[in-house]
Amino acid sequence: MTDRKLRIAIAGIAIESSTFCLHRTTLEEFHVVRGKELLDRYDFLRRPDVPEHAWARDVEWVPLVHAAAMPGGPVLPDAYDTLEAETLERLGAAGPLDGVFLDIHGAMTVQGRRDAEARLTREVRAVVGPDVLLSASMDLHGNVSRELATTVDLITCYRMAPHEDAWESRARAARNLVSRLRAGGRPKKAWVQVPVLLPGERTSTRVDPAKSIYARVPQVEAQAGVLDAAVWVGYVWADEPRNRAAVVVSGDDEEALLAGARELARSYWDARADFGLAAPSAPLAECVRAALASPQRPFYISDSGDNPTAGGAGDASYALRELLADEDLAASGASVIYASIADADSARAAAAAGVGATVSLSVGGKIDTASAPPAELTGTVTAVVPDDPRGGVLAVVAAGAISVIITERRRPFHDEVDFTRLGLDPRHGADVVVVKIGYLQPELFEMSAGWMLALTPGGVDQDLLRLGHHDLDGPVYPFQPLMDPPALEAELIP
Repeated sequence: MTDRKLRIAIAGIAIESSTFCLHRTTLEEFHVVRGKELLDRYDFLRRPDVPEHAWARDVEWVPLVHAAAMPGGPVLPDAYDTLEAETLERLGAAGPLDGVFLDIHGAMTVQGRRDAEARLTREVRAVVGPDVLLSASMDLHGNVSRELATTVDLITCYRMAPHEDAWESRARAARNLVSRLRAGGRPKKAWVQVPVLLPGERTSTRVDPAKSIYARVPQVEAQAGVLDAAVWVGYVWADEPRNRAAVVVSGDDEEALLAGARELARSYWDARADFGLAAPSAPLAECVRAALASPQRPFYISDSGDNPTAGGAGDASYALRELLADEDLAASGASVIYASIADADSARAAAAAGVGATVSLSVGGKIDTASAPPAELTGTVTAVVPDDPRGGVLAVVAAGAISVIITERRRPFHDEVDFTRLGLDPRHGADVVVVKIGYLQPELFEMSAGWMLALTPGGVDQDLLRLGHHDLDGPVYPFQPLMDPPALEAELIP
């Protein structure tokens, strides 16, 4: 036990990488922060006088480097190596440390390599030695291999999907680290993988069975001798042996840890066939027919196969081509917003032409060439934003009643302001809003009167069996739906 001032470093490399996406993530796509900018990411450090942040005060927090990129394709090796080298160099120069807080995602794939987070934590451990405690905060769509669970001392993840508790989870990981350093002693962990691999759209904690399973997590954590409990869904759009659900329960009481891990793992396995999509789903054409027939306005449709915040390329043109060619949609007079398609050349060309100009563009289908060829778009430029911080040049081209948002860089459209700054009203000014997303983020969910999830092709295709996984370690549901029941025996990792 110690009451002296602790020294804890903060670092991380975070991205979700689809191995089925033709996009490749470069170093330039990472947002990198250091120093005060890194510390200011965290509410418990930015607002130290708030009573609930008292645990963080008597600590010297040492910012190293944090790099985060929007989900996409695998990270190029030189990009990862550059970020890892800086992390380790700064770590080595940081001086004596008591702990390291690793703010990671858990589903990063580096092209040509496996288990990127295990490698990162292994290299961090090699620099700091065996006595410094490592605590990792992760997305629940990350993956926890045995090596990762062994290398870190504390590991936890979000408990909500959508991830409304992301910052709360990061604070929990840091708070658990401080608590353990104050109390002394390395915690034990009960770890078990569950051979189930499902997309987030089937495991939203808004609905059962995930809602009930995740409600049990804090109950397990509250048991005597337990410090933390976590359930990972895993990341379905990457093809590595580690990819599957996992449970880790941390603390000191071995029996409680093992029992808690077994209970959570068993509940997940038993519910495997009950996980359904978070919204009614159908092929895109059927979703459009349903939207036109429905009195609900606005009616949202998820272009789920190319969701850039799940790892899609953002330029898959399949859905846009279908909408532009839909004669029934055109005849209906329904107003449609399509958000969005990434195409740097087209966005710049529309912006250069200017508002009011008529343009003819071949849009999308240049990175994700597998889903469909580019969409031929002719229409009037109705809005231009030249310097969006996330998307670069943004332009809206109206082709009949369809307003198509074109972005220079991949960019999500999750908030009402994303649309209104382009002169579009997704709440009152559109009959149908098509968004490259899976389950709707909170503000879109609140705005939508009706919603369906379109089963479109792309790097994050919801049709899992057509993706072509071949490198998973052993049978995994739903790829082998009739597999023998697993033992689900938790392993105690000291």
